[in-house]
Amino acid sequence: QVDVVESGGGLVQVGGSLRLSCALSGLTFSSSIDPIDWYRQRPGKQREWVAGLSSSRGTSYSEDVKGRFTISRDNAKNMALLQMNNLKPEDTAVYYCHMRDSSNFKYWGQGTQVTVSS
Repeated sequence: QVDVVESGGGLVQVGGSLRLSCALSGLTFSSSIDPIDWYRQRPGKQREWVAGLSSSRGTSYSEDVKGRFTISRDNAKNMALLQMNNLKPEDTAVYYCHMRDSSNFKYWGQGTQVTVSS
């Protein structure tokens, strides 16, 4: 059984930082997973793409977070990461990790809440 679990969310003040983690179990992360994306859903809004990492395209970011967020992967720990710096109140959202495996199956985590207070 494949499981994807996000963690690292919480309450932070404006200008602060958080690092989100997305742990995968049930698959060999390093050879099976590509690409990885992070999405978020802000209160009252639809889910939106935030950042992506793939072997073919490298890293990419939405305009809202470019220069502040960094997506990466740690194959040794079977984990995807999202470093978020200089957080703003509009970054408040539930953040989701999305992965696709070599058979084109897609996996979502349950989400982790990020709240930025002003």
